[in-house]
Amino acid sequence: MGGAFGAGDARRAVFAPVDSRARVDAVVRRIGDAIELGLLADGEQLPGESELAGLLGVSTVTLREALMALRQQGLVTTRRGRGGGSFVALPEVPGEERLRSRLSGWSTEELRDLGDHWAALAGTAARLAAERTEPHDLTHLRRTAEQLARAEDAAARSRLYGRFHVELAAAAQSARLTREQVALQTEVGALLCLVFGDDEYREEVAERHRAVICAVQDGDRDAARTSAERCVRESVARLVAVRLTL
Repeated sequence: MGGAFGAGDARRAVFAPVDSRARVDAVVRRIGDAIELGLLADGEQLPGESELAGLLGVSTVTLREALMALRQQGLVTTRRGRGGGSFVALPEVPGEERLRSRLSGWSTEELRDLGDHWAALAGTAARLAAERTEPHDLTHLRRTAEQLARAEDAAARSRLYGRFHVELAAAAQSARLTREQVALQTEVGALLCLVFGDDEYREEVAERHRAVICAVQDGDRDAARTSAERCVRESVARLVAVRLTL
């Protein structure tokens, strides 16, 4: 059934209070992760400093330090004067050679371990979403799945793939699962560009995402979990196959 944390609230997890430890770093990571994943749109204006600090549960001094770090990373720009504020700057996806170099830093064992963790998260999110979500709460998931089915380039496909899994966790009405998915996607999501150049695979994933949505809508917990886990395991298996060629 619908709750306070519904399927349309993946963005709410971005602006939830951060951990009390190393708060500047926590704010930088939270907002940076959301930007890289596309939960915050390119050019979108962030809330004002006082409002944003209140949402994140930090002081304005801490927030300003975090925004300065985000500007240095090229993830946020600041405009002065009328209509000014802090705005999202979506980063470019690294080139294929840089992605391959990044992938080479992972062993096949680490990738398979990642796949186990990711599949467990995705499967749990799908099962809980099937238990808790009303059909009208699936709008965001459906939209993301259809955008993926039409996406032309690998970078857009990988970003939408990651966003789907974050929104699935949000549909489970779990802020913690959602934050876990955001962190996981920003750690490895860009690497999926290396497997999403294949149009046929894009179609396979789109169909699997639709299957997850149908199972969630029908309240079929087992089918939702199995479909979500299979989708993730297949993606990681493809990454492992690319890693073996390096």
